[in-house]
Order: sequence, then C-alpha cells, then structure tokens
Amino acid sequence: MKQYEALASFFNNRCIQMVLSNPKKKGEVSKIRLRPILLNDKLCFQQTSFIGEKVFHKNMSAQEAALEVERALREEFKQGQITTETEIVTVLSNKYGHLTFRIKAQETKRDPYAMEHNRKKNYILEEGVPVPFLIDLGVMSAEGKIIRAKYDKFRQINRFLEFIEDILPELPRDRELIILDFGCGKSYLTFAVYYYLQVLKHYDLRVIGLDRKADVIDNCNRLRVKYGYEKLQFLQGDIASYEGIDRADMVITLHACDTATDYALAKAVKWGARVILSVPCCQHELNKQIKNELLDSVLSYGIVKERMAALLTDALRAEYLESRGYRTQLLEFIDMEHTPKNILIRGIFTGKAADNIEQIRKIEEFFQASPTIGKLLE
Repeated sequence: MKQYEALASFFNNRCIQMVLSNPKKKGEVSKIRLRPILLNDKLCFQQTSFIGEKVFHKNMSAQEAALEVERALREEFKQGQITTETEIVTVLSNKYGHLTFRIKAQETKRDPYAMEHNRKKNYILEEGVPVPFLIDLGVMSAEGKIIRAKYDKFRQINRFLEFIEDILPELPRDRELIILDFGCGKSYLTFAVYYYLQVLKHYDLRVIGLDRKADVIDNCNRLRVKYGYEKLQFLQGDIASYEGIDRADMVITLHACDTATDYALAKAVKWGARVILSVPCCQHELNKQIKNELLDSVLSYGIVKERMAALLTDALRAEYLESRGYRTQLLEFIDMEHTPKNILIRGIFTGKAADNIEQIRKIEEFFQASPTIGKLLE
C-alpha cells in the first residue's frame, strides 16, 4: 500500500508525463507513456501503450492511472520516469516487484496547451470557422466553436474528408461528378462531402443522399434549400431497389446494416464507380453461416464468432471488389475507443481485375459461407 501511495502522490496537476520502460520479459507491450489531460474540466490521464508498431490509447481517472502504473511496475517493467514541474523521479522495480524512488529536483516548463485534450488541430473543416450545416446539425456554435458533446462527430467528419482528399486525383474535373450516399441518415457526411468538393474545391458535381426515413429526408431537403445547395438532393428509397441513375463516380455507405452494404457495393460496381467508400455495420449474415469442424471450439465463443464473422465478411467484400478491378484497402475509420465498427472499405477502380476467385471459393468452402456480395456480383 505504501508503494501505491508514493506513486499516487505524483498523479496531480503538477505532473507532466510518466514513461514506463525496460520490460522485465519479452512481451507485447514495450513501453507505456502517460500524460495528464482535461476531460470535462476533470484531471485524467491518457495512457499510450506501444505494442510492436501499433499504438493504443486509454483514458483513466488519476486513481485508476496510479493503480495501473503501480501494477505495471511491479509485474512488467523495471523502470519508470516521472517528470513534474519541479522534479524528475526515477522508479526502479526489482524482480520481486519492490519499488525504489530516486528524486532529483529540476524545474521543467510545461507546454501551456499540453493538458488540453481537445486542442485545435489542422482539420479540413477548421475549428473557429462557422460552417452552416454543422451549426444546424448541432456540431458547431454560431461562432464556429465545436460543441463539446459533438467533438467525436466533428473528428469523424474530418477523418472521412481526409479519405476523400486522398482520392481527389481519381476524380475527373472536366465534367459533372455524380456521388451517391446510401443510407445517409441525418446526412452529416453528405453535407460535408458536398461542402468540401463544391464549396471549397469547386468541383462540378451532383450529390444524392438516399434513406428510407421520410422525416429525415424532409429535414435534409429543407436544410439544403436553406443553404442554396442546388445540386444536392435527398430521396426516400431503398438501396436494393434504387435505379435513379446509370453511372456514378463515387458511392458512399456509412453503417449500412448487414447485407445493405453488399447491395450498395454491387450497385457501385454496376455503375462503374471510380471510388467506393464504405463503413459496414452489423455483419450478421456470416455469423449465422460459418462452420468449421477444426474451429468448433473457437467458434463456440459467441463474441469471438461474431468478430471473426464481421472481419471475414469485410475481407471477402474487399476480395470481391479486387476481382472486379478495384484496388481495395481496409482502413481504420476512427479510433477503436469510440466504436468497434470502424473499418472503412476503400476501393479505387483500376480496371485490373485480380485473379482471385478460386481463392475466394476456397475460403468460402472452408467456412461454409455464402456471402450476399458474391451472389450479387455473379
């Protein structure tokens, strides 16, 4: 208990950072760094764990962080260094987990913005610059300040625009672009795409948002008229039955549920879309199908089967797109700490079809799976 109390005394607003290093044995985590942050004006600590080439973040209260550091030093790391405004503390842990503290007085200047968790970043849609649709959708104040409860939504919108910024060279500038957003919902992203490409980048484009909810569509149409977005329209309809166009340059789906994603991808392929951006949701289909005698014990755990089915579904979707001439990537859309439904499928049409159908068939046979995307594309 004394060791914990000694460590806990450093978890206050004078702390600048803590670093745990020199693992006692080879394992996953090579280093841990903690820094104080303010969440809702309350002092917390953000833990950054380094595992191979990946980095994982977790926010904790001061008490939780102190307990975690004390445990990690006893069990996993030989050394820790704590930097405060007035001293540097070296913590040594022997093989029995006993901690020794060495304190050296030293003044350290703190970055004045270091504890601001939501400090200003270089976003495509900038903080402090009022954007009409973000104000009406409750993300921004009239002065351009991000509403605290909507900050994650603001980051999500900007992250999505970054994916679009990456593929701008794939979009022609000598004609009107047609962009479809299937299952647009409240249309945060639909408005953002139109605003970014038409208002900021001056593309000639027509954007169509499609959703089954009439009240949502009515509200979106009211807003687009208010903003004077003449080439943005919202329609009530279903992904599977929509036949309003015969070509598209970009097809977007955000959290289209289960096989609705497959219908959207198949439509995009049919229309010869240059770009596909899809964030799937609720992949139930393969969860009901997959079987394999070798993996019976593994698949008996519901949560493992659910996640394996979701990953397999998206991997097969990507492979089918590859077979139709798309260069396909599976990318992290937003941090896992916000939602596990964070995989974005990005397909860029190249016309070079992969010779992978036989491999796809072997995978489907191994798992006894028959995904909708395969049936639709056949």
